[in-house]
Amino acid sequence: MNIVGVFKALCDENRLRIFNLLSKDTLCVCDIEAILNMTQSNVSRHLNKLKSEGIITYEKKAQWAYYKIDDNFIKENKLLYDYLISTLRNHPKFVEDNENYKKHKESNISCEQFIKKGNQH
Repeated sequence: MNIVGVFKALCDENRLRIFNLLSKDTLCVCDIEAILNMTQSNVSRHLNKLKSEGIITYEKKAQWAYYKIDDNFIKENKLLYDYLISTLRNHPKFVEDNENYKKHKESNISCEQFIKKGNQH
């Protein structure tokens, strides 16, 4: 692990917003798009940066990729992970994202339904 790369990856607000969401659940790109109101290309770019630094990982299921915080990242960086979770929990932008996450989960919209509504995956 390259600690400089990890901090560079985490120094972007959008990547921290994605990290915050993935600390709660395993999510597909379309979920992150909807919750954070970001474009697919923007979400994918940020996910690739987090993935390249070993912060997140993904699992393919059919045509969808589901992202989560890498268990090894948590284990190897427990203090950093705990600090981020406790700090982001109280920041207004992340509180808003958490509320949007809850609304999105309650809506039960699947990736297939999201795409049918005219959004790109």
